[in-house]
Amino acid sequence: MAKPAQGAKYRGSIHDFPGFDPNQDAEALYTAMKGFGSDKEAILDIITSRSNRQRQEICQSYKSLYGKDLIADLKYELTGKFERLIVGLMRPPAYCDAKEIKDAISGIGTDEKCLIEILASRTNEQMHQLVAAYKDAYERDLEADIIGDTSGHFQKMLVVLLQGTREEDDVVSEDLVQQDVQDLYEAGELKWGTDEAQFIYILGNRSKQHLRLVFDEYLKTTGKPIEASIRGELSGDFEKLMLAVVKCIRSTPEYFAERLFKAMKGLGTRDNTLIRIMVSRSELDMLDIREIFRTKYEKSLYSMIKNDTSGEYKKSLLKLCGGDDDAAGQFFPEAAQVAYQMWELSAVARVELKGTVRPANDFNPDADAKALRKAMKGLGTDEDTIIDIITHRSNAQRQQIRQTFKSHFGRDLMSDLKSEISGDLARLILGLMMPPAHYDAKQLKKAMEGAGTDEKALIEILATRTNAEIRAINEAYKEDYHKSLEDALSSDTSGHFRRILISLATGDREEGGENLDQAREDAQVAAEILEIADTPSGDKASLETRFMTILCTRSYPHLRRVFQEFIKMTNYDVEHTIKKEMSGDVRDAFVAIVQSVKNKPLFFADKLYKSMKGAGTDEKTLTRIMVSRSEIDLLNIRREFIEKYDKSLHQAIEGDTSGDFLKALLALCGGED
Repeated sequence: MAKPAQGAKYRGSIHDFPGFDPNQDAEALYTAMKGFGSDKEAILDIITSRSNRQRQEICQSYKSLYGKDLIADLKYELTGKFERLIVGLMRPPAYCDAKEIKDAISGIGTDEKCLIEILASRTNEQMHQLVAAYKDAYERDLEADIIGDTSGHFQKMLVVLLQGTREEDDVVSEDLVQQDVQDLYEAGELKWGTDEAQFIYILGNRSKQHLRLVFDEYLKTTGKPIEASIRGELSGDFEKLMLAVVKCIRSTPEYFAERLFKAMKGLGTRDNTLIRIMVSRSELDMLDIREIFRTKYEKSLYSMIKNDTSGEYKKSLLKLCGGDDDAAGQFFPEAAQVAYQMWELSAVARVELKGTVRPANDFNPDADAKALRKAMKGLGTDEDTIIDIITHRSNAQRQQIRQTFKSHFGRDLMSDLKSEISGDLARLILGLMMPPAHYDAKQLKKAMEGAGTDEKALIEILATRTNAEIRAINEAYKEDYHKSLEDALSSDTSGHFRRILISLATGDREEGGENLDQAREDAQVAAEILEIADTPSGDKASLETRFMTILCTRSYPHLRRVFQEFIKMTNYDVEHTIKKEMSGDVRDAFVAIVQSVKNKPLFFADKLYKSMKGAGTDEKTLTRIMVSRSEIDLLNIRREFIEKYDKSLHQAIEGDTSGDFLKALLALCGGED
């Protein structure tokens, strides 16, 4: 097993057991498996409380005392997932990896995800030990077996990683960093086709420290993260492998935290993945994985395992996890530092926002108007033509089509569309035909009319629009409904929720950068109103007003710094704390603001996912987001969606809608990730 560098802090959850006696443990295990049935509690208690080195000594003592193979006896006595976990713990790490890879390439089909996970994440030393263990256990050459079971660029990168020759020098040449950035850019974005060999050479051989600087410079130079270029230029298992390599270069614990989350989210559990990671990382970086898991997913790894597994299997996994970090939503100190660093990265990153709908080339409003008229004339309607034209034109081009349609035929295109199409398709197409500000104004009006109020729609729109967009909405609302938006909000909402919405609806958010001293002051106000500060410095009503003012009027860069200072000051995450300490519409509004500041495309990706998960579909939310974001950041939303939910937005829409509505949504979606 690779040992931590001299002086490095041990970050595993499993330690050498004090007062260890291998003979005594061997006897206890023999007794636990003797006779009818087995004492599984005793088995898991011993094996999950010993380090791997100590388990090897127990194996030797067991053989000496009883002339039997301990692993063979455990396999005979135990079954299922519990057996797989316990037997995995009993093998030396390199042999455990060798067994996982052998299973991944044996039989029909290949478990590419297993190959990617192991070969993208292991150090040079671990890789050399793996190759030797595979040879010893199976009398076969691992490289030859991988070559025989994979192909193409995916195979080439696996073979490069398998050599275990990644540079390990932490001294980085600035000139070489710039050269690698240029080479990657020219191999991908600037080239017709992709020079995969450059990606393989650079990502497969350069040191981690060097590559982190390459990634930083790549973002500054191109305006997009290296991950976006990989997704755009590569495909299939090769793309997944390269993304895994990048994630491990950035942070191996974060890569495993994400793998664990995906193994347990949704219906069913990917137990092989869960077992493999919990076994392989328990003596390496499980504490780091736990910290990042808690930071990213707002729940502890312990609590997720507890809710997702059962029996002795669950008890063993929880022992390997080593503790619960969910005490009242608080980060333990190291996790706060991880969160702090994540905010530093988010403050630096300036990812270009991109929509999926762009102005059509060779646009001819005259031809489009005639084609639409023909599609709606006579008996029946040609929905395919309507969808094709309207979803492939920018909003500005659609407005030109409306004018041309009126000039040619003396008819209102919107009225004709209303009479020819209906239901969800009509809502989508008519929404696309409206100027964005008028569309948002209409959505706000619909959210406030009738018996109840759609608070979620009000929050979604007002918490996410820019100052310019909000001001345009105000003008459109006044023009269309002869009433100010503020008056409408005042008459339809109440209390703190009304004050928040009216503040957002002024479109008066600051647009400057951050102010560190002010950010610390603002973070203190947040800590006091959320009742986690040591000494409140003002009355509650005054603090509530100040907190609302901070969230509703400070600039996004400044608020990012406030959230960062809040973590530093309290060891809590502001979003998680708002969810815990507040309730109702006020909580939902503040959470939406925080999420929008953190990552607006991710906010919309979450909303889209929730609109399609479970029984039934929230077509109104789905339509509203697809219409409003299609020319702004829907491409970014797609990327966040696949990153978080492990399926593409295209797949989710395809599985949850049908007919012409489905066709129109997929056209707006703009492609399969």
